[in-house]
Amino acid sequence: MLLDTASLYFRAYFGVPESVRAPDGTPVNAVRGLLDFIARLVQDHRPDHLVACMDADWRPAWRVALIPTYKAHRVAEQHDGGPDTEETPDTLAPQVPIIEAVLDALGIARVGVPGYEADDVIGTLSRRAAGPVDIVTGDRDLFQLVDDTAGVRVLYPVKGVGTLAVFDEDALRDKYGVDGAGYTDLSLLRGDPSDGLPGVPGVGEKTAAKLLAQFGDLAGIMAAVDDPASRLTPAQRRRLDESRPYLAVAPQVVRVADALTLPPFDPELPGRPADPEAVAALGSRWGLGGSLQRVVTTLAS
Repeated sequence: MLLDTASLYFRAYFGVPESVRAPDGTPVNAVRGLLDFIARLVQDHRPDHLVACMDADWRPAWRVALIPTYKAHRVAEQHDGGPDTEETPDTLAPQVPIIEAVLDALGIARVGVPGYEADDVIGTLSRRAAGPVDIVTGDRDLFQLVDDTAGVRVLYPVKGVGTLAVFDEDALRDKYGVDGAGYTDLSLLRGDPSDGLPGVPGVGEKTAAKLLAQFGDLAGIMAAVDDPASRLTPAQRRRLDESRPYLAVAPQVVRVADALTLPPFDPELPGRPADPEAVAALGSRWGLGGSLQRVVTTLAS
């Protein structure tokens, strides 16, 4: 089981009231919410291995060099000329180091790679896995990794993590008209305002799916643009032709990397905390109460 950790703690932050606080008054709603998510996921799905995949770089420079608008609207305003930081709620950012410390104390593998996003770590681990993989994420970008042959599916939270939409290839075709391999082309044609991807003007999700069904993939669509006999409307042909510069680089930005060099880590689900004293200290310091205890109990069972 691979966790898109930032996606889950963002979801936890907005799903658990900010009134959930540590003894000193610090909000810990994202921490406790994520711990509750992990306890429920392990209890319901009983994975042999669990990896919390991290954003070592939420906006990699190599993606920005290809598409400058990539996640540009999420960059926090700053005046010191330092590296871009993601705009996050003031009470969420301080909780991230606590999350990292708790995961380490529990012995849950936490993996990030400099210059890459959690999506890329997930892509790499999915490709290398010897058995079935469940990816838990609220980010549709990772639908591109769904692969029935390799046993890779996405568990997409609908309500908390107690209600998950399971996306295998049949579910993707039912909802989007494409399989995992086709989702990348659908995504870049449609665009994604949340990631700063402009897409092709006038080509929404349904039109993108229709074009892919008709011409197979992005290369087939662009070949149709060059073929006067193809059944593209004049408007579609013009818009696709005008979008060539974007379409030439978008696949490299949208497609997750799947061949990263990963740091050493142990993905095995721990049966007991790696550092019981640290777990106790963190639980007391931050008032993690039942949320932390549920994770410890669930891992032990």
